Amino acid sequence: MTMVTSYARVGDEIVVRGTRAGVVTRDGEVVGLHHADGSPPYDVRWADDGRVTLYFPGPDAEIRHLTRWPERKREPEAAGGVT
Repeated sequence: MTMVTSYARVGDEIVVRGTRAGVVTRDGEVVGLHHADGSPPYDVRWADDGRVTLYFPGPDAEIRHLTRWPERKREPEAAGGVT
């Protein structure tokens, strides 16, 4: 069983670094999700050729969150004994 350690949202950037000499770094934008929780795989539009592909990130990939995660809703505080 593999453990998912990265989550993405539409609009995030994925950067894939080359693991060998001569391998070019590649980047793209997440344009689609297949799971509501943001776990892989992702639909990525690659910057170098504009193609959209299904992408499963490996250990050489980094997700850059370009927008803030939505704030979690806080429970209202209980009324404190004031009458």
